[in-house]
Amino acid sequence: MSLPKTLAEDVARNLVMVARLLDEDPEQAYAYSRIALRLASRVAAVREAAGFAAYATQKYAEALAEFRASRRMTGSVELWPVMADCERGLGRPERAMAMAGEPEVQKLDKAGQVEMRLVAAGARRDMGQIDAAIVTLQSSELASSAVHPWTPRLRYAYADALLAAGREDEAREWFGKALEADKDGSTDASDRLAELDGVEFVDALGDDDEDAATSSAAAPAAPAVSDDLDEEDDEDDEDDEDDEDGPVKA
Repeated sequence: MSLPKTLAEDVARNLVMVARLLDEDPEQAYAYSRIALRLASRVAAVREAAGFAAYATQKYAEALAEFRASRRMTGSVELWPVMADCERGLGRPERAMAMAGEPEVQKLDKAGQVEMRLVAAGARRDMGQIDAAIVTLQSSELASSAVHPWTPRLRYAYADALLAAGREDEAREWFGKALEADKDGSTDASDRLAELDGVEFVDALGDDDEDAATSSAAAPAAPAVSDDLDEEDDEDDEDDEDDEDGPVKA
């Protein structure tokens, strides 16, 4: 669906902000997504972005509705795994498991199939089926020595399931393999390994902070600032506030 140029630009600006803020500030990303949704609810990309923003803020029912809308518009199965994970978020792991067995899974690319496997294993764990979760994760992708973007998360999930089953030695091995593949730090595999090895991290800055606080308390007071300067600062602050831009609104 095409939009008038000005409207398309407004929608695009809000979608850019959703993408930029999704990881660091999900709530703000969600706010931008709602604006984009009001402007162009019939655009599949907008519905998908709104879905991911809702998903990031754990609004799973809303996310699922947006993902379904996007799928109806495009006919794509790409969102199938995250739709199944929304079912998990809504406390319906059995529905996620049912989706894992649907024909749509066979239409996914390799990354999508691995993602679906992760969701299915999570659903098994939700239902207390730890051993079944372990079996679900055992696959050619897990056994492969090749490293793909999804490799660290797959190995990490397997290690975590092994640990939940009380298989600590195997879990340590797979956390190590996850760490080897995790060049971007997408998992906390290093922390989990340290925890298994009994390593405790101490805040080395704690004593320095206390010393700094003591020094500050003993330091002479700063010279007073005149009332005229205070008034000028206040005026500058007001000018700065007027210059700030918020989300693009309809």
